[in-house]
Amino acid sequence: MTGGMARLDPHSYADDSQVETEHLSWVARVDFATHTLHGEATLTFREPGGGALDLDTRELVIEGAADQAGQALPFVLHPAEPILGARLSLELPPGTRAVRIRYRTSPSASALQWLAPEQTLGGQHPFLFSQCQAIHARSVAPLQDTPRLRLRFTAQLTVPRALTAVMAAAHAGRSEDGELATERWEMPQPIPPYLLAFAVGQLASQDLSPRCRVWAEPAQLGAAAYEFAEVESMITVAESLFGPYDWERFDVLTMPPSFPYGGMENPRLTFLTPTVIAGDRSLVSVLAHELAHSWTGNLVTNANAEHFWLNEGFTVYAERRIVEALEGEEMATLHAALGRRELDESMARFPDRPELTHLRTHLGGIDPDDAYSLVPYEKGYFFLCALEAQVGRPAFSAWLRSYLADFRFGAITTDDFLAHFERALPGALAKVDAARWIDGPGMPASAPAPRSSRIEALERLAGTVPEVAATAGWSATEWQLFLEAVPRPASVETCRALDARFAFTASTNYDVLVTWLTLALQAGDASVLPRVQEVLGKVGRMKYLRPLYTALAKNPQTRALASACFAAAGKGYHPIAQQLVESLLR
Repeated sequence: MTGGMARLDPHSYADDSQVETEHLSWVARVDFATHTLHGEATLTFREPGGGALDLDTRELVIEGAADQAGQALPFVLHPAEPILGARLSLELPPGTRAVRIRYRTSPSASALQWLAPEQTLGGQHPFLFSQCQAIHARSVAPLQDTPRLRLRFTAQLTVPRALTAVMAAAHAGRSEDGELATERWEMPQPIPPYLLAFAVGQLASQDLSPRCRVWAEPAQLGAAAYEFAEVESMITVAESLFGPYDWERFDVLTMPPSFPYGGMENPRLTFLTPTVIAGDRSLVSVLAHELAHSWTGNLVTNANAEHFWLNEGFTVYAERRIVEALEGEEMATLHAALGRRELDESMARFPDRPELTHLRTHLGGIDPDDAYSLVPYEKGYFFLCALEAQVGRPAFSAWLRSYLADFRFGAITTDDFLAHFERALPGALAKVDAARWIDGPGMPASAPAPRSSRIEALERLAGTVPEVAATAGWSATEWQLFLEAVPRPASVETCRALDARFAFTASTNYDVLVTWLTLALQAGDASVLPRVQEVLGKVGRMKYLRPLYTALAKNPQTRALASACFAAAGKGYHPIAQQLVESLLR
């Protein structure tokens, strides 16, 4: 490190003594033949300044740099470090207002996935999409890639004329010239760089309400529009709970199956996995989660990945409040019970690294993708529930609205949250032993436990093969909880009896299906292997890859099959998902 640097984010070269970006003007040409973007990024600063400027880059080829007057600026691209990428150092003359950097991306840019036509539903055209969270924006453009420094932007993307480009921003027009088309956007609200997002492919859209539109490949548009039809009522409920929706539009892009997450809360254009299209709207709580991020995460953002729980714990809490308002308290409690089970499984993955089960983590030298788990989501949720139980819902809801208003369009740390809560509701943090939650491992013994009559009914049936009548009217969440509660390893006979009665292997609800397939694999039931191979060959969502590959790899009889599945399907997974599966198979 150079002398005098103050780095407030362990995952960024950004130095708080240097000029800070306020606006990005991004112009890029998409080259499907070489899997590269040819780009120009103009960074305009909050205040003119001079001296050193350190930017984050990953695998970028830097072709030149200039100031606002077009004067060339000297630069050094340092050797790449394993997690951070390469530091781009510029020397700015005094009074510099902006820098313009010409560059191109690498074909292996970690934020980008380039799909061949045969990897799309339509099969005719290629597809490109970005995924910049946590620290992948630097592989798309040179910038101060830390959520602490929010920026507004304009963007211009040149693509093949036959394709449509969409971006998480306000569309400002399209022009066509020969075989190419150029699309333009503007983002008036300041965002953290990890929310830069775009996609290019054969896309069609349908309006769901005046402020909601669904985008998808043409063959999937009807199913997606049906599945997400109730999104406007979700927004109305969320506004009644958390205050006005500040992003003008809430459009949804249905992603290709290789998308590694359930959803990504890119403002104005949420990305959603196609695995939520179950045909019966049983998985749309994923949509409620991404919508909730419009307040918790996008409006009030963690200052860096060490405080990720501020994004995700708050969002799970907000998501379950939306579910409760739309579907009732019983349903929200079932979601919480499932969350607790999944949290316990997630924590069990860190026996040698209990510090990664704290809410506030220390991630110097740790890739945020490697530290990623359900802990910040579900432990964060239960911590907020403990506070709510301590002060009562009316007081907690009033505090939450003031928190969202006071930190609106800002980036904060855990200490900022603690100080705000203590001022509003003095003494409550100490009463729930907040320090134990935030800086201690695992779950406190006093953590709230989700209880309801429906959960008790499920517990009574654990490990049995119930009568069909006993399961009438069950939600997908109840089926998951039931399957999760089967004692492990189950017998092959129990698995076959369950499948014969309830046809789990044929389920179109991926949450139920993968829970079932994992149970059957752990039991050594070879009859599900063809369906497991089908899922691994079709879907790249890490939530499903992790349990299936883990179960295959643990059993000596299916370990070779795990490697064979990855060899056959892995090239179609997103780079972040490839990294996950490689670590599981090691």
